[in-house]
Amino acid sequence: MAAVQLENLTLSYNRHPAVHHISGRFESGSLTAVTGPNGAGKSTLVKAIAGIITPDSGKVHIEKSAHETIAYLPQSSDVQRDFPLSVLHLVASGLWGKTGMLRAISDSKQQQAAHMLDDVGLKGFENRDIASLSYGQFQRVLFARLLLQDASLIVLDEPFTAIDAETTAHLLDIIARMHQQKRTVICVLHDIEQIRKHFPDCLLLARECIAWGKTEHALKMESLQRTLFFRDRWTPNPEICKQAS
Repeated sequence: MAAVQLENLTLSYNRHPAVHHISGRFESGSLTAVTGPNGAGKSTLVKAIAGIITPDSGKVHIEKSAHETIAYLPQSSDVQRDFPLSVLHLVASGLWGKTGMLRAISDSKQQQAAHMLDDVGLKGFENRDIASLSYGQFQRVLFARLLLQDASLIVLDEPFTAIDAETTAHLLDIIARMHQQKRTVICVLHDIEQIRKHFPDCLLLARECIAWGKTEHALKMESLQRTLFFRDRWTPNPEICKQAS
């Protein structure tokens, strides 16, 4: 069963063409990396899956149960960090979809939020201001919020940019646990070796789909070489995106 189905999907971002004629499926419970060169349309694609961008044409079909609980983590440049908010309240904001923004967070929900902070290695940080956190600490807080959302579909846009190796390893462990829990995880990444080691499935993107399927298939050398020249040689081809079996 597919958690997300793309049907001849074409997208633009800030009025510029970004993704063309992609068809394929993210299976329910799959762990998929989305990778490709800069400007390949990776972030635009996951924003469309998260419902932030409306397709120019084609469709994004999301399984009903997944549609009700989508957790999206944007790139760090899209996240405001200077808002006067405590760490605990930022984590608890993951419940706004269930409680509403204006409803008080109950003691039990605050305890859940504190437990998630402990889970990401930030026990005792509840009352810290988010502006005082290092980038790695802030990223851990955002993962704690993801955990509290308890979503069945999780969409991550470059979650490891500019964080240290220890934090990256910890967050990779959390992603692996999400996968073990049969959640569907879609993650934009640049590190090819990291993808090969930790992500069973991969979508290689260069505005169109170059390869999609098991990581060892999608990241074959000939596929990677095709992405190197996509800016000069790219021509939309709806038939190229046939997911590997």
